[in-house]
Amino acid sequence: MNPAFWSAKRVLVTGHTGFKGGWLAIWLNRLGAQVSGFALPEPSAASVFHAAKIDRDVATTYGDIRNLEQFRDALRAAQPEVVFHLAAQSLVRPSYEDPVGTYSTNVMGVVHVLEAVRTCESVRAVVIVTSDKCYQNQEWSWGYRENEPMGGFDPYSSSKGCAELVAAAFRSSYFHPESFKDHGVGIATARAGNVIGGGDWAKDRLIPDFMRSMIEAKELLVRSPDAVRPWQHVLEPLSGYVELAEQLIVSGPAVCEAWNFGPHDHDARPVAWLVAQLTRLWGENARWRIDAAPHPHEAHYLKLDISKARARLHWSPRWALLEALEKVVDWYRAQRDGHDMRNLCLAQIEAYERAGV
Repeated sequence: MNPAFWSAKRVLVTGHTGFKGGWLAIWLNRLGAQVSGFALPEPSAASVFHAAKIDRDVATTYGDIRNLEQFRDALRAAQPEVVFHLAAQSLVRPSYEDPVGTYSTNVMGVVHVLEAVRTCESVRAVVIVTSDKCYQNQEWSWGYRENEPMGGFDPYSSSKGCAELVAAAFRSSYFHPESFKDHGVGIATARAGNVIGGGDWAKDRLIPDFMRSMIEAKELLVRSPDAVRPWQHVLEPLSGYVELAEQLIVSGPAVCEAWNFGPHDHDARPVAWLVAQLTRLWGENARWRIDAAPHPHEAHYLKLDISKARARLHWSPRWALLEALEKVVDWYRAQRDGHDMRNLCLAQIEAYERAGV
């Protein structure tokens, strides 16, 4: 990433009060960007947005991405050069409970972002963040490539496949790479693995559930212990998103497409392995057992092929999974013990940047 490129660059992040959006906002600010955010209010005082005091540096507009006029007004006010779209309903299990809300947020949210961008002349690059679950899952033992079919068994996964199709349709219809000289806007989508890191307190996600159980001295119930996921620290895909956005402006039509940002193959690990490592790192009488109760369907095996990002963006993961887990445990333990979480976030970002030197 090039700090000189990002210095004074006007950037809008949707979903900046969320887990990934919060980390992205603080990192962009560190790089010197002028960051604006559009999101629902974050209710948890423990979130990374509040814990790291991200509102100090981000001009925040609270609103709902399902409301086109709200977002269009925020976009026009911010006049960004770069838009990162992360606002979403980001969980599989709640999508079973509220499929309408999931589709309206994850599909129409993308429609609203790109429709608003059509009428905002300042925008030059848009990164639409979707999910590794956008692919039609075949339970393959190899990673999915960007040209694999979209699909999704559950509403969440399906909504992310739909979001990819929406982005492709808008790119073809209004921002075609062959007409880049005329419109000057680069549109790309980004698919990440199972992202972990400090400040995630979402319900029914493995790391937050583990940390809640440990802090409350309770036994953790683990579902799908044999399910394999492409685990990666949150800073890994964010570095890819930032590099991709930069290249959308520098290289334009050459990168206006879909991109995977996942871990090395050997870091796609079963749930039980991850919990065992967390238990070892946390210590303090950490306890867990397998939850044998029936649960809604989730994919058993999921990996991403990141060879395209490696070859064409020169991006690759920097932290091995065990190192990432150490950073995660350090973050939650520090928050529990009352440390300055803003400084810790910045320290972990700095450590990640040094790892790439």
